Amino acid sequence: MDRRSFLTAAGGGAAALTLAGAPAAQAAPHRLPSRVHTSDTPLLRTWFRDTFHSIEALTTDFGLTADKADISKPGRPVPSRQTSPTNIGCGLWSTVAAAGLGVIGRGAMHRSLARTVAAVEKLERHRGFWLNWYDAYDGSTLTRWPETGDPVRPFLSSVDNAWLVTGLRIAADADPSLRRRVARLLSTADWSAFYTPYDAADPAKNPGQLRGGIWTDTDEPTPHHYGALNTEPRMASYLGIADGSLPSQHYWCMYRTMLPEWEQEQTPKGEYVTVDGVRVWNGHYTHRGRNLVPTWGGSMFEALMVPLFVPESQWSPRAWGVTHDHYVRSHIEHGLIEEEYGYWGFSPANIPEGGYREYGVDAIGMQTEGYQSLGVVTPHASFLALPQARGEAIGNLKALARDFGAYHEGYGFRDTVDVRTGRVSDFVLALDQGMIVAALAQELRPGLLQRPFRTGGFASRVRPLLARERFSI
Repeated sequence: MDRRSFLTAAGGGAAALTLAGAPAAQAAPHRLPSRVHTSDTPLLRTWFRDTFHSIEALTTDFGLTADKADISKPGRPVPSRQTSPTNIGCGLWSTVAAAGLGVIGRGAMHRSLARTVAAVEKLERHRGFWLNWYDAYDGSTLTRWPETGDPVRPFLSSVDNAWLVTGLRIAADADPSLRRRVARLLSTADWSAFYTPYDAADPAKNPGQLRGGIWTDTDEPTPHHYGALNTEPRMASYLGIADGSLPSQHYWCMYRTMLPEWEQEQTPKGEYVTVDGVRVWNGHYTHRGRNLVPTWGGSMFEALMVPLFVPESQWSPRAWGVTHDHYVRSHIEHGLIEEEYGYWGFSPANIPEGGYREYGVDAIGMQTEGYQSLGVVTPHASFLALPQARGEAIGNLKALARDFGAYHEGYGFRDTVDVRTGRVSDFVLALDQGMIVAALAQELRPGLLQRPFRTGGFASRVRPLLARERFSI
């Protein structure tokens, strides 16, 4: 999903929508390479250090991590004017990860986290949540897009708020001195503000799902819901279920695929099951002989950003664990076999020539138009794939660095590479660097950023749901 264009527009399409009113034999599991944990560890630590330095460079003196920066010019890069709740969350968890891996000390971690929490306390909020865009230098709410002067309509995004809440929970877990302040910030963040309760008699109108967000100038929710289960907004769903502001039933109201009679990328196979009073179409797609639960557009971060924090594969090895493995294999084979790029991994990111768009594997996304790969490889996608294909991911990243100069010694991987033309992005983006930091932290010190999501409501409410999940794959 191109959040930049969606959140600055007064409408338009968005990923993972509920389309209200819209009209083989199991393949053997593919054996993924075993995880090797020795010779490449120093390289991973170097990649972590440089990527964290890019987060530091993106963070303003006010304490907010900006959206992006151009690293092609000499000297320290200048962060963009704008920031979002997601970017701020990335800055928080990156700081905790850096301390956990010894890149910074505990004192530096506390000072950085305290500065960011103080900045977050000053930001304008509605219904306990944060708006979509702020000025990273002073925390004021953006009313004009810095690069174009176009108006920015004030908006609460459910998915972007989920990533800030994720960062705040990680910060509070790592630094006990901040727990009371973070608890105050989160005490009024009630996820039911985005929720439409489920009605079995009219699920098209009352689907039991989360709205994309709320326009605060009119207090009007978006007309769409986030309907697809296997896409990044499920982090908001998990957070709401864990804190009790959303019913557990909500989990079963999201779509494994669209209903079989609806127009979508492929006709799904599966069957109806009833779980907790919800009639669930337990469908799947098939790609290159493997069954999987599709995302909305076919991109890597839709499927694999959430398990950086919530241990889906561990808690649901026969369902989430299998579909994550198959999803990664689809990306690898799309890049190496279907398109013969020689490289793989596709996810929304910076256009190498400038701008932002979605990239993905069309066949494993529900959306009929789909996200096309277009030969644009996004390094953060390989980092997300480390748990499923460590050796292949590291080899892919080494090749991108060697063949295209995609690695900046100091700030980590540039955001994208067009492997057809050789054009490499000039930018690093906070979201993508934040995913790289989190993925490397999980690889180098497993569980470091997952601690707040393995206890409390996550253990008592979310984990049992994932244990009961039985995808038709």
